[in-house]
Amino acid sequence: MSMPEILLIVAQSDNGAIGHQGAMPWHLPRDLKHFKAQTLGHPVIMGRKTYDSIGRALPGRQNLVISRNAALALPDAQTCPDLATAIARARGDKIFILGGAEIYRLALPLADTLLVTHVHTTVAQADAFFPPIDPAIWQETACETHAADDANRYPMCFCRYERRR
Repeated sequence: MSMPEILLIVAQSDNGAIGHQGAMPWHLPRDLKHFKAQTLGHPVIMGRKTYDSIGRALPGRQNLVISRNAALALPDAQTCPDLATAIARARGDKIFILGGAEIYRLALPLADTLLVTHVHTTVAQADAFFPPIDPAIWQETACETHAADDANRYPMCFCRYERRR
């Protein structure tokens, strides 16, 4: 049996921001649609704070939530004590890591692919960040640019990075 592909999917600002006070610092329907198209039908792994910010499990996906609280029981997701357990329990040929910052930091060395929405704004008050993408390790293999519009306040690029082998 081959190892599943591990993908980190993230939306980050020009200054690497991914969150502010437990929430995403923007509402971008285009990015949410892209996120759903990528992850639907695949297992998703997230930290408990990310689960709380979403407010529920994501439908059509196996939801695995990492928590140090062994007593935490979620009605619609499996809780796991650590990232390794979550990856082992994930069923599928692709496993998506949804964050937050601490989970991304732990998962980055294990990832095969990064799916990054570069949101072209700066979030001065951010308190959660994505680790820098090192071009010596990651090669951009695709990038799709979108202008801002009535529904999406900021321009964005959907970029794919593959680990250099």
